[in-house]
Amino acid sequence: MIPKIEVDVKKLLEAGAHFGHKTSRWHPAMRQYIHSKRGDNHIIDLVQTKTMLEDALQEITAIVAGGGKILLVSTKRQAVDSVKTIADETHMPYVVNRWLGGMLTNQKTIGERVKHLKKLEERMASGELAAKFSKLEMQHFQEEIDEMNVLYEGIKEMPAKPAMLFVVDILHDKNAVAEAIKLNIPVVGLVDTNGDPRTIKYPVPCNDDALKTIQLVTDYVKQAIELGKTIQKTEKVEPQEEKKGE
Repeated sequence: MIPKIEVDVKKLLEAGAHFGHKTSRWHPAMRQYIHSKRGDNHIIDLVQTKTMLEDALQEITAIVAGGGKILLVSTKRQAVDSVKTIADETHMPYVVNRWLGGMLTNQKTIGERVKHLKKLEERMASGELAAKFSKLEMQHFQEEIDEMNVLYEGIKEMPAKPAMLFVVDILHDKNAVAEAIKLNIPVVGLVDTNGDPRTIKYPVPCNDDALKTIQLVTDYVKQAIELGKTIQKTEKVEPQEEKKGE
């Protein structure tokens, strides 16, 4: 049984996770997750947020425990740092600058570009390029590497098909969500009151704009990934320990 990470409703409240959009911008499919109205804004039911986030985190943990990779996605300005940080700390693939069309559905083209980037970096690091080209040409190679890293750095080591996507804002990064759905890749995503929770497998009703909320949720995602890695290591070690005791 995969353990659950307990989400603190008080922390969600303090982070402003309950603040939805103006009532005029709501999506009717979010009706069941709306607690009330405050002025012109909807208030999200954090009891349901807690339950649905815990369920989503458990799925993340299970996938990582099984060796799967979670692609962390947000090209939304206020979420970029949080997503990049947990990606670096957990060694998960990520996209934070721009979602290129076909990043999941056109793996042949994307894979060739990533292969080209990695080859250039290898030739640069080994000194091969410096031995053959002028300083000006070397500068052009470095510029090409830098430009490609803006687009591909986070997915250089990603398998052709990640096991799951975590998306901070399913509307802002709708193209990423659409490609994942097309490939039957499950998506965990924050869904504010203007979104449609039916479009993804693991919707989490939540403010997807507030920096504090994003930081809190991504920290929970980090915990889920780390727990999955711990379980994966334990399962690999246990058979060896049993063998030693025989």
